[in-house]
Amino acid sequence: MPYTTLISTDDLAANAGTFVIVDCRFALDDVEWGRREYSSGHIPGAAYAHLDTDLSSSRSGTNGRHPLPDPSVLRDTFARLGISNGSQVVAYDQDNGMYASRLWWLLRWMGHDAVAVLDGGFAKWMAEGRPTSAGMERRERGQFTGAPRAEMLMSANDVSSVLGHDEWRLIDARAPERFRGDVEPLDRVAGHIPGAANHFFKQNLAADGTYKSPGQLHEALDAVIGSAEHVVCYCGSGVTACHNLLALEHAGLPGARLYAGSWSEWSSDPARPVETLSSAGR
Repeated sequence: MPYTTLISTDDLAANAGTFVIVDCRFALDDVEWGRREYSSGHIPGAAYAHLDTDLSSSRSGTNGRHPLPDPSVLRDTFARLGISNGSQVVAYDQDNGMYASRLWWLLRWMGHDAVAVLDGGFAKWMAEGRPTSAGMERRERGQFTGAPRAEMLMSANDVSSVLGHDEWRLIDARAPERFRGDVEPLDRVAGHIPGAANHFFKQNLAADGTYKSPGQLHEALDAVIGSAEHVVCYCGSGVTACHNLLALEHAGLPGARLYAGSWSEWSSDPARPVETLSSAGR
């Protein structure tokens, strides 16, 4: 049975030689930090995927800070990372999965379900004294022919069309102070998409940095979703929203969609409505 949400360090260690492993470590304030860390030490056999150059496309100023790559480019990237149609893929980052979950979602979007995030990431792997390798590794090129699943994605126009509809629920993964509109360190305007609910992605994690149990996640996320039949996840740039999408899937609440442009795209257009807690009267 494939791993499709999370995988433990024990299970990865037992199967490392047969799985395709991808290191997704990254830092927003130092975009080459992850590559340097990978070169210094990584899980043996892992290839490296860079958030900006491998898991995102170019910015236009109106398409968000981490636009989705074109599917043809993604197919080539996945093949270069050694991923084939039948591969079991394991993605990891430094600890909480916020970047690894982006690769998890991209592969699923492209029709590849056998992908899991390493629970606890490289930090847990190291804390357990497991082996590492240094330098840059290249895997043998894979054969990847996946195609996008349109039902997993929402555009800005799609989101606009469902605003105010009770059967839809938007979930914002950003920190509460950004959701409320108290501060906005990255984007043009503070606030959130009207009608959205806030579920900070770090709420998916236990004290030790691993994901909470499926039952705990189900209880917390079900309370946010309410009676909505359709769920759309977004964040600042379409990265940490994938953490919530992974949590929903792991909790047995599948079918949520990603608004990939997220707040960085939404807020770039002054014509789009913006809500803060004060303007919403909450």
